[in-house]
Amino acid sequence: MRLDKYLSASGECSRRDCARDVRAGLILIDGKPARAADAEVVPGVSRVVRRGVPVVWREHIYIMLNKPEGYVSATEDKKDGCPVVTELCAERDRARVFPCGRLDKYTVGLMLLTDDGELAHRLLAPSRHVDKTYRYTAESVLSADARARLESGVYIEGGVLTAPCRVEPEDGTHGLITIHEGKYHQIKQMFGAVGNKITALERVSFGPLMLDPSLPRGGVRYLDDAEVASLYAAAGLQR
Repeated sequence: MRLDKYLSASGECSRRDCARDVRAGLILIDGKPARAADAEVVPGVSRVVRRGVPVVWREHIYIMLNKPEGYVSATEDKKDGCPVVTELCAERDRARVFPCGRLDKYTVGLMLLTDDGELAHRLLAPSRHVDKTYRYTAESVLSADARARLESGVYIEGGVLTAPCRVEPEDGTHGLITIHEGKYHQIKQMFGAVGNKITALERVSFGPLMLDPSLPRGGVRYLDDAEVASLYAAAGLQR
């Protein structure tokens, strides 16, 4: 692989910046100054150092985001000009990643941002039944009958019957709800169908991936190898 492509693909710098740094002698390949931006690099084998810092090869990027309110789950919002979730990533990653699934503008919590299209497609495929758990705040206490109806399935917009889900009331108007579908405003519509109303919603898990409690709202971090492996397993893929 060309050096400039390697650095660009790993999210380190643009190809133009690579050429500039090569001319300045700021990039080493296996301990020797790179002679050209098209110098040959073997991902995972060659040792590349840019400006004194080793470059970590990433074929794909996997980022956990603790989404704040007011951000749109997209890479751009031409219609309304709202801020988008990819703006919360490091600048070098913004052009590469996209959100795996959607949270509406006012829902907060766990999102996966990646450039791994195959993994995202498999995780979002209805046939995979990947669980998504949310912490909800409702307008009123959820009755036993309403909980049973939610868990059995209710009719929402368009006459669609939701799949069975799991509801775990915690205290008063708070609790957890786990679904494996992803219809538009689904949980809000479900609570509306049983005469209640969602006032706040936070996603706390997506498949095996759990929201890091130390990650502040609006914060991002790369997934570790174990987290990525667990997502591959949930998607039925080999890594």
